[in-house]
Amino acid sequence: MRGCEGYGSVGQIRGASGSLQGGVTSSPKAKKLPAEQLRINPINPEPDVLRYAAHFLARGSVIAIPTDTFYGLAADPFNLAAVDEIYRVKGRPEARALPILVNSIDQAVLLSREAPENFLKLAQAFWPGGLTLVVTGAQRIPLKVTAGTGRIALRWPRSEVVRLLIDEFEGPVTGTSANISGFPSCSSAREVKKQLGARVPLILDAGETGATLPSTIVELHGEDWRVGREGAIPVGEIARVLQ
Repeated sequence: MRGCEGYGSVGQIRGASGSLQGGVTSSPKAKKLPAEQLRINPINPEPDVLRYAAHFLARGSVIAIPTDTFYGLAADPFNLAAVDEIYRVKGRPEARALPILVNSIDQAVLLSREAPENFLKLAQAFWPGGLTLVVTGAQRIPLKVTAGTGRIALRWPRSEVVRLLIDEFEGPVTGTSANISGFPSCSSAREVKKQLGARVPLILDAGETGATLPSTIVELHGEDWRVGREGAIPVGEIARVLQ
């Protein structure tokens, strides 16, 4: 495998089910084992590690992945069993919606019922990066993902791991923070394992994210906007783009 020295090959590491390589055959609902922590190069992610992680997503599992802010919990947002599992893993109230990660503006537009002009302005200015945009979701988005609101939070992180994992999985993934609700967000795989090591089967370890702030959340209603959470993108910069 090509990649930085010290980054693991899937072929050398035993999977969460006990089988080798990507050929994991047991159900993700089977006996829970401690999370497998698998190193991945954050700049040039190893294709076989991404393929291995995508297998978990395809089977309805929830895995922890690095982003450009904090580590997140990735699952298939169109698999309701996987969505239920996220709420269980985090202990997250189902009244709170789940953000979705994308790897292009086009992909985000397809998940939106309509993309107002301000959506495109902000996406073009700050994506990929630490900005989450909340809009009305497309009809095909499961209502449970939106916590019954029909509104969807979308983000394109500045992360090669996320970008290429979405390519490998051939679809967007959830991106709620990888922590127990009410506990601190995690900027390293070690912190994720401490909180969620008995609750998820796989943690992709890209080292420290170096983040101190979460993404900024901007809620859009037509051309009206409001900041739902201040974070990595200063509010002043958002206002300048929307002037």
